[in-house]
Amino acid sequence: MLKNKKILLGVCGSIAAYKTASLTRLLKKEGAEVKIIMTPDALNFITPLTLSTLSKNPVLVNYFKKNTGEWNNHVELGLWADLMLVAPVSANTLSKFAIGLCDNLLSAIYLSARCPVFLAPAMDMDMLQHPSTQKNLKTLTEFGNTIIKPGFGELASGLNGEGRMAEPEEIIQFLKDIVYINTPLSGKKALVTAGPTYEAIDPVRFIGNHSSGKMGFAIANELAVLGASVTLITGPVSLSIVNSSINRIDVTSAEEMFEAVSKSFDESSIIIMSAAVADYKIDNPSSIKIKKSELNFDLHLTKTIDILTTLGKQKTKDQILVGFALETNNEEENAIEKLKSKNLDFIVLNSLNDKGAGFKSDNNKITIIDKQLNKNVFDLKSKNLVAADICRKIVELIK
Repeated sequence: MLKNKKILLGVCGSIAAYKTASLTRLLKKEGAEVKIIMTPDALNFITPLTLSTLSKNPVLVNYFKKNTGEWNNHVELGLWADLMLVAPVSANTLSKFAIGLCDNLLSAIYLSARCPVFLAPAMDMDMLQHPSTQKNLKTLTEFGNTIIKPGFGELASGLNGEGRMAEPEEIIQFLKDIVYINTPLSGKKALVTAGPTYEAIDPVRFIGNHSSGKMGFAIANELAVLGASVTLITGPVSLSIVNSSINRIDVTSAEEMFEAVSKSFDESSIIIMSAAVADYKIDNPSSIKIKKSELNFDLHLTKTIDILTTLGKQKTKDQILVGFALETNNEEENAIEKLKSKNLDFIVLNSLNDKGAGFKSDNNKITIIDKQLNKNVFDLKSKNLVAADICRKIVELIK
């Protein structure tokens, strides 16, 4: 469950920091990629050399790299991670996280992280039970962080009580359980299409459309977050994938998209066709640039292959096939006709009449209609949140 996960491991000043060596080794054994950030106080308890050797990555402590003028970009690190684990996390760092105090690299990365954050406290029992620490733990939980409950036993002070950092094996199992719960599509292969297709008129001109690919890219990313192995086939767009585990294939024309989709279709259990594929192509595109010599210029168009219809005929009962309908009139009627004729499990209807939605926008407003003609109407929201709604429907169908 942790294989190929990108994990930021924070280490604070605590006697429990010695356990981080074992924790790092276990994370690597699970197949995770681990980058470690230490607070300055943590250097008193375990050496960066030990942890860099085990993680196979440099250990970061300070904002700036010595004698180079370079800095460790906390924003990039926060965006890089699939999850962030701080183990051990001290009472001092808990308080910094809770109030947003940003006086070292670890706290800066914490404030920049967009991934789930897990905190494994380690401290003496009186410190743990102090109202200020309990308030900070409550605040951090309300922020959406997950606390890995400390254990009961002998403490560094010589007392017996609650405050021991959870054992590395317990932390690994905790993370695996959480990741399993939050990755309901683990083991599934998904195929997503995105963007426009361009049909050549000559070497410099084409027939295309205004699709930006943002919706398809958001769906691919959400599927990957949910654990699916994703292949994204995209027409010409200026977007970059944010999840390096997504297999991106770039195409230009409808024919190239069909060929790429055909290669991945049979092995995919989830297929979401969000690309705006051109319906027509030039019958005989010119191999050289056409000169502007005639007052009128006629193009002879022929239909491109209907990829969605072809896939609908080939799909098995174990595959989920989703299409999109971008409409300007008779919207629901047209979407339902497409849903039925193309043998889809559900269709995502969006309208060019909805202000602030559709092509090029960062937002979208959709209605999901399934085979039983059940409708879910959603408000205007960001395409990332729309992608989450679409993928939630996928998960419901699989369950």
